[in-house]
Amino acid sequence: MKQLEVTILGQSYLLGCPEGGETSLLAAVAAVDREMSGIRDAGKVKARERIAVLAALNLAYQLAERPAAATVTAPAASAAPVTPVTPGTVNLDALVQRVDRVLQDDGLLL
Repeated sequence: MKQLEVTILGQSYLLGCPEGGETSLLAAVAAVDREMSGIRDAGKVKARERIAVLAALNLAYQLAERPAAATVTAPAASAAPVTPVTPGTVNLDALVQRVDRVLQDDGLLL
């Protein structure tokens, strides 16, 4: 497994990435960074953990709003399988646990 160093909200992270998944992982990192930066720049939320949770919820909502035929195919940063997201099936607990696994040493979000 390849490792990529990425930056999200000005902080560096070393993420595991399966061979050939670099483009998808970098696109996911860019989306998370954009979402978190937008929340931070709005000025209402300052805590990094709260920004991360709000960004995760916003991104999950966007995925849930996609047509049912669209599924998530980007490889995960961890070995956990990616479950297709369809409207009404967003599992926020699983999403938060997945973010916790990725952040590892940064502490748990919830």
